[in-house]
Amino acid sequence: MTKVPTAQGLSFLPFSDGYDDGMKPGDDKDRFIAEFRRRGKEAISDFIISSENQGKPITCIVYSLLLQWATEVAREHHIPSALLWIQPAMVFDIYYFYFNGYESAIKAQADDSKSKCWIKLPGLPPLAGRDVPSFFNAMDVYHSALSMFQEQMEVLAEEPNAKILVNTFDALEPEALKAIEKFKMVGVGPLIQSSFLKDPLDNSLRADIFQCNSNDYLQWLDSKPKSSVVYVSFGSIAVLTRQQMEETARALVACGRPFLWVVRNQKARGEEETEEEKLRCREELEQLGMVVPWCSQVEVLSHPSLGCFVTHCGWSSTLESLVVGVPTVAFPQFSDQATNAKLIEDVWGTGVRVSGNEEGTVERGEIIRCLDLVMGEGEKAREVRKNAEKWKDLAREAAMEGGSLDINLKAFIHDVTQGCN
Repeated sequence: MTKVPTAQGLSFLPFSDGYDDGMKPGDDKDRFIAEFRRRGKEAISDFIISSENQGKPITCIVYSLLLQWATEVAREHHIPSALLWIQPAMVFDIYYFYFNGYESAIKAQADDSKSKCWIKLPGLPPLAGRDVPSFFNAMDVYHSALSMFQEQMEVLAEEPNAKILVNTFDALEPEALKAIEKFKMVGVGPLIQSSFLKDPLDNSLRADIFQCNSNDYLQWLDSKPKSSVVYVSFGSIAVLTRQQMEETARALVACGRPFLWVVRNQKARGEEETEEEKLRCREELEQLGMVVPWCSQVEVLSHPSLGCFVTHCGWSSTLESLVVGVPTVAFPQFSDQATNAKLIEDVWGTGVRVSGNEEGTVERGEIIRCLDLVMGEGEKAREVRKNAEKWKDLAREAAMEGGSLDINLKAFIHDVTQGCN
């Protein structure tokens, strides 16, 4: 972060969490969280005091997901604080309702993802068990994270005038932003770098966006027809099973379309990749497409040759696909991604969602079916492309001067600064 040029007036304040060399296998996670909290509060508090002494008082603390201890620091120094929620408003609503009267209903559905019953929450569309965040499922490996979300909701409930900024925009989630009477949620998205909002055909775009060490994939994309390439990326955290990797690879080969697939380099992450773990059809893959360990997603999604994005449905990736109007095949893995997939398929209509078999693996035939639905010439593909274009226009409109992002953010800043005068 310190090597990246920053906007004027923006500076970084690094502090140690006590694990500068990273966590080791066997380290106590509860101790790590407690130490991070203690050191974080201490560092921010010291910064507030030193800034005050230099005649540069802090006027507001904006903190992100699950860093609720920042609110305690703000209270101690009598400074306003605001939560920046980096998932959709609907996900915030689901967590809120879970801890406020709907726990048993949500838990019952989450534990049975195959159930055909629906959960009806105030102000939200009907949800099936597979549509809610994965942490609600008692069998989920991160089920314990629920306690942190509960603490987040409790901290907000104690605030007399809780401020919640959401990385969404008014037109995208109008009902979800108003679903909770107790809180005022403000859409300040899409939080996308400004160069991303340019016309994808504008050649100056590449000069404004991150430059990477190799642009081989960009030259490869340049050689492909408009809207012909399938871009596949499952984000920086999710790890697919070997079986799922093979099914995905076989589907890409069978569909016959050019593709760019990001497969993270395991060795670069300190993991050994054995011969058995390598894709068996690697040669076939490379004849049809490109497999890369990393790419600048901003540049790829903006490229005119892109026709479809096979995505894990992380919220940033979801917003990026909306801003450029690229149809999606939703392939959620965990956390909020299942809810994001619900929005993509059933609310916005900008893509289709895959379905797994009894073991949870999405088979090659299902992947091919979804790719054909989105990239074919049928009525469904035309409808998806039309919706993708509609939401692209609305997302860009929200991000422009005078759009909902501009208006809401200025109103928030005015509210905060007025309170300090």
